[in-house]
Amino acid sequence: MARILVVGGSLGGLMAANLLLRAGHDVTVLERSPRSLQGRGAGIVTHEGLRQTLRAAGAVVDETLGVPVAERVVLGPEGQALCRWAHPQILTSWGRLYTLLNEALPAERHRLGAAVDSVTALKDSVQVQLAGGEVLQADLLIAADGIRSTVRQQWLPEVKPLYAGYVAWRGVCDEAVLSRHTRETLFPHFGFGLPAGEQMIGYPVAGDHGAQGNSTAVGQRRWNFVWYRPAPTPAELQALLTDADGVHHAEGIPPQLVSRRHIAAMRQAAREKLAPQFAEIVEKTAQPFLQPIYDLVSPQLAHGRIALMGDAAFVARPHVGMGVAKAGDDAAALAACIALHGATPEALQRYEAERHASAAAVVQRARLLGAPLALPPGSAPPYRDPRGPMQQTAIDPALFETYPPEALAA
Repeated sequence: MARILVVGGSLGGLMAANLLLRAGHDVTVLERSPRSLQGRGAGIVTHEGLRQTLRAAGAVVDETLGVPVAERVVLGPEGQALCRWAHPQILTSWGRLYTLLNEALPAERHRLGAAVDSVTALKDSVQVQLAGGEVLQADLLIAADGIRSTVRQQWLPEVKPLYAGYVAWRGVCDEAVLSRHTRETLFPHFGFGLPAGEQMIGYPVAGDHGAQGNSTAVGQRRWNFVWYRPAPTPAELQALLTDADGVHHAEGIPPQLVSRRHIAAMRQAAREKLAPQFAEIVEKTAQPFLQPIYDLVSPQLAHGRIALMGDAAFVARPHVGMGVAKAGDDAAALAACIALHGATPEALQRYEAERHASAAAVVQRARLLGAPLALPPGSAPPYRDPRGPMQQTAIDPALFETYPPEALAA
């Protein structure tokens, strides 16, 4: 049995911790936040590989996982259906997956308020110093601490997130407040809107009802949306990330601090650019929030007894719908390599060999899908066949060869 520390208690870290704990290792998750992450995140598209990893990690995967959707639809500016595609999927929420994985991990294995200050590689172990001065030692350290990873910044300081030139406005709207027209024509579907140079997508997820806050009953669900909008210049991005008091939040602005002026402008743009169904959802969403879109590719995943995974290693734009699925694949590969080679640097080298190329390919695919949204200022957006985004976005990786981005980009 090896002593393994997992830095980061988000979904990737919890999947890795649960898999390694079930393999017999002594695992502890170090999460810097002093509070549970339960309320964070929005919608998640599930794939079969992710569901398999969740099961292996001890999560209960049944009909309560999320909301099944049978069809995709692209709506035109007047609200008419431009095209449809039968494509069954299960849509869930970040909070639901966090609950399932957190319940599978014994509470004593999950330390909140444990911020990592530094990591030191020793000959046969790894030493971690926490912000409060406590020192821990382990055979391996798994860095699952996200896009701003403290561990990655120490070992690969030159690797920085690369801004894509556009942002995503996000939010969830209660089904019960929507008009009958929107509930009937859009709510049951994975929906798309394609104004010039922009993209709106969304789908139903469980609502905040019931004993566990996870109701999939009709009338109690919510609709999760992601609206990609250009912000190509540093000045535009800085303005969006500046709150009403003039404070700039360079690494991401908290939802409650997003300027009401920017929210009002976004809602006005929705009325002008989007189908009435989308505009209604945006208008009735209580607290929209803002996410700058970034890429990140780490040239190296293994550093002796230290490994990077999830968004600490690679960040793909959300168009592929694989942020959590990719982290699940990382966690599964780590567990398999450690089972084969023990808690050794050789295991982490094998993990890097297995995951680096495939994760980099996901990042590249996401860049291709996002290319029409990242044009230079003043450029005219090209015509987009609506079937392209509809059949490319957030599909199962098993379909990637069937729907290569280049084939539907025109």
